[in-house]
Amino acid sequence: MINLSWGFVLLLFYAFLLNLDAFELRKGQKTERISGSAGDVLEDDPVGRLKVFVYELPSKYNKKILQKDPRCLNHMFAAEIYMHRFLLSSPVRTLNPEEADWFYTPVYTTCDLTPNGLPLPFKSPRMMRSAIQLISSNWPYWNRTEGADHFFIVPHDFGACFHYQEEKAIERGILPLLQRATLVQTFGQKNHVCLKEGSITVPPYAPPQKMQSHLIPPSIPRSIFVYFRGLFYDVGNDPEGGYYARGARAAVWENFKDNPLFDISTEHPTTYYEDMQRAVFCLCPLGWAPWSPRLVEAVIFGCIPVIIADDIVLPFADAIPWEDIGVYVDEKDVPNLDTILTSIPTEVILRKQRLLANPSMKQAMLFPHPAQPGDAFHQILNGLARKLPHEKSVYLRKGEKVLNWTAGPLADLKPW
Repeated sequence: MINLSWGFVLLLFYAFLLNLDAFELRKGQKTERISGSAGDVLEDDPVGRLKVFVYELPSKYNKKILQKDPRCLNHMFAAEIYMHRFLLSSPVRTLNPEEADWFYTPVYTTCDLTPNGLPLPFKSPRMMRSAIQLISSNWPYWNRTEGADHFFIVPHDFGACFHYQEEKAIERGILPLLQRATLVQTFGQKNHVCLKEGSITVPPYAPPQKMQSHLIPPSIPRSIFVYFRGLFYDVGNDPEGGYYARGARAAVWENFKDNPLFDISTEHPTTYYEDMQRAVFCLCPLGWAPWSPRLVEAVIFGCIPVIIADDIVLPFADAIPWEDIGVYVDEKDVPNLDTILTSIPTEVILRKQRLLANPSMKQAMLFPHPAQPGDAFHQILNGLARKLPHEKSVYLRKGEKVLNWTAGPLADLKPW
C-alpha cells in the first residue's frame, strides 16, 4: 500500500480541481457579466459628461524632468506621466477654461529617482507649491475655489504626504495647499491621514506591452495553488523583523515555506508572469505601504488576488467588484491561510476566475498607450464625472481665503 502524506494528497486533490478550470475554459464558456453596485459602472463612457482644462506649465515641471531620467516611463508611479499625455489628446479636453468642469496641473512629482530607481519625494512639496503659485498667479480659476475644482495626480506610496516612510508621511500630512483639491493617488488605507476623503484611488502603473508579451494559452491548467514572489523580511530597514508588512509577510514564510500547496520564494524568476497564469491564488500582502503592483498583475493574469492588508482602499472600488474577484484575509489570520483557501468551494473559485476573465476587468487596471475604452484613464475620468456638478459651496466669495499658504515644514517654503 502506498503511504501518501496528507500534504501530497491535498496537492493531488487540488490539481484535479484546477484542471476543472482549464476544462471549463476549453469548453468556451461565456465570460460572466460583471454586475452589481460596482461592476455596472465599469463600462461607463466619460465623454460628454465632463470637460477638463489642462494648464500649460513650463517644461521644468514635467517634460524636462522626464528627459533627465527616462526610467520614469516604466516605474510604478508613471501614471502621472501617461495621464498627462492622455488628456492632451482626449475628447474631454477643452481649450476654453470658462467651460471646464475640472482643471489639471501636470507636475511630475515622482520622477526624481535614486540609482536603484526608487523615487525620492523630498522636492515634491516645493515643486507642487511652485506650480500652484504659478497657476494662481496667471489664471483666475484656482483662486475662485482654492483648488476645489482642480485635480492632481500624486502616485507616491503615501500620496500627497510626499514621503516614502509612513511615520514621516503621517507626521507631514497632506500638503496644505492640496486640502481642497481632488487627489488621484495609488490606493491607500482607510482612516489614514495620507488618504484624503474623496480621493480617486488608482492602480500603480504596469507596462501593458510587457504584460501582453508574457501571456500564455488559457488552456494551460493552473497547477499552482498559491503563488508569491517577493520579500518576507526587509532586513536592511527592519532588522528586528516585526515592522515590515506589520509581520504579515514574515508569518507567510514561517508558516508555509514547507507547505506543498504554497509556491513561495524570494527569488524572482524570468517566468514570473507565466507562473502567475498557472496559479489559482496569488498572495498580495502589504509591504511598507498597503499596496503593490501584484494586485494589478494578479487581475491581468486571472489569478485570484489574496489581499492581506487590513483596511486597504482598493483602486476604482466603485467600479471593480473586489469582493467578488478576490479573497480578503486579515493580517492576524495569516497563520490560517491554508485552511482559509482550501475551504473555498470549487464553484466559488470558478466564478471568481470567470469574472477575472472579463476583458473589462483587466482593461480597467491598465494605462495603455494609445488609450482604450474602459481603461484606467477612463476610470479616472468616470470618477471625476461622478463628482459633478460641484456644490456651490466650493466657490469662495471675493477675497475669501481658506488655505494657509505658509503651513507645513519651513523647508517646503523654499523656492523650487
